[in-house]
Amino acid sequence: MKLIIQIPCYNEEKTLELAYNDLPRHIDGIDEIEYLIINDGSQDNTVQRARELGFHHIVSFKQNKGLAKGFMAGIDACLHLGADIIVNTDADNQYCGADIEKIVRPILDEKADIVIGERPIDNTEHFSWKKKKFQHFGSWIVRVVSNTDIPDAPSGFRAYSREAALRLNVTNEYTYTLETIIQAGHNKIAMTSVPIRTNPETRPSRLFSSMWRYMKRSATVITRSFVMYKPLKFFSTIGMILLLLGAALGIRFIVYLCMGDGGGHVQSLILTAILIMMGFQTITIGLLGDTIAANRKILEDVQYRVRKMECGEGSAAEEAEKGQEGKTSE
Repeated sequence: MKLIIQIPCYNEEKTLELAYNDLPRHIDGIDEIEYLIINDGSQDNTVQRARELGFHHIVSFKQNKGLAKGFMAGIDACLHLGADIIVNTDADNQYCGADIEKIVRPILDEKADIVIGERPIDNTEHFSWKKKKFQHFGSWIVRVVSNTDIPDAPSGFRAYSREAALRLNVTNEYTYTLETIIQAGHNKIAMTSVPIRTNPETRPSRLFSSMWRYMKRSATVITRSFVMYKPLKFFSTIGMILLLLGAALGIRFIVYLCMGDGGGHVQSLILTAILIMMGFQTITIGLLGDTIAANRKILEDVQYRVRKMECGEGSAAEEAEKGQEGKTSE
């Protein structure tokens, strides 16, 4: 059983040693533990420092591409390196390295394929009251959209089994945390969370410059992911609202017409027609989106199979199958 711990890095020369020294060297049930950094276009000596510390693998970008692309590049590298479990943590030592054993345990026990660390948000001193409330609210939105029960959706401290990692697909360029939960919920991947500890803040977050900017971009990611995976539900809800509003105005016009006062409310009739047409068009868009989503599911399955072949699993499976056939013929 091989575990690779990946750490996305962007100018982390000063904090990388803290994170490295906190990583576990042995976990019961794990035969090999390796460390990998994703250098996302760092302009300092992050790569040199990683080599000095003894990181086994380095994935490097020439320019900054963002957290989502860095995360997926790390996942792809870990799969090619033969990882059975992949853990993602931060280079600023936000998460307690000793808790890596806690988040891989459900995977080792075959109880889950994705495990997300639940931070003690209410007890984190460097989180403002506003940030704590927004974190809880955002996680609730993700739970509703993904039909999961993950209490801390923005947490980047998480573990993936090889099977779950092969099925990962992030399309937005901002962050992987929210979209991957919605995707896993849609694909019925076994997912759970475990309580973890956090360390004192070593530097301000680089993911967002302000809380409002973070909320705006997160809302965009959530909405886009929901539309991508459940377009019929999304557009049908909007379409039904428009149809009901149109129907209500139409009934209102009929009432006035029966009372002999319909001439003064022709504008309501026009608005009724517009709303009803918009409602039907929106539902039609939902049906088209549902067809595209079905095709997307087929493409994701193709991507999953291609990844397995690229990582050598297809050929290994064929050899095993040939060996089994040879035994049967004997």
